[in-house]
Amino acid sequence: MARSDRVVAELGRPETPDETAARKAESSRIYRSSQTFRNLIAALIATLVVVAMVFFGVPRGTPVAPDPIDVAEVAQRISAAYERPVIVPDVPDDWSVNAAQLEGDDVSAFTIVYAFGDTNGLRVAQAFDPDPAWASRTLSGETPDGTDTIDGITWDRYEISNPSRAGNISLALATSAGSDQILIYGNTDADTAASVASSLTDQITALREESP
Repeated sequence: MARSDRVVAELGRPETPDETAARKAESSRIYRSSQTFRNLIAALIATLVVVAMVFFGVPRGTPVAPDPIDVAEVAQRISAAYERPVIVPDVPDDWSVNAAQLEGDDVSAFTIVYAFGDTNGLRVAQAFDPDPAWASRTLSGETPDGTDTIDGITWDRYEISNPSRAGNISLALATSAGSDQILIYGNTDADTAASVASSLTDQITALREESP
């Protein structure tokens, strides 16, 4: 029995061979497009899964804290290298040491950086054979406005009215120690600076006595 051509409702008549071919081609195109879109979504989901596995699979934890700085040990090494005594202040146990190292270009200075409280900080520096203007340069050009006598040692006192201009330094004490110079400076009060100065009395006296 002969096959009757399918009547297309939209046309009201059977499709021509060209129309049939065109319909099938369009159906294939739509199918391929849908497959491509589904493949894209699947690839995106797979990528997100891999990223999530990497992110959650890598151990994080708390960063390892740096080893504490042994000021006395650093001072001993510098003392041996420079063949001279190097001071070590006695400070409260709750102060932390942020640095203990040689600083400076034209003048070498062993500098210890302490932090304590919420915002306070103090540096203790021993400059080796400095010129007379070293302390003033270190304090951004400040000049002393008086002296304090602590345990029989006279210190130049710097009360800095504009700490932001001087590197957040509000107060400083400076004195000679033989051919060296000792500078205590930072964002602190007079009593704290005087206490650190007092802890250096015997070492400064010894430096002065050993100086030719």
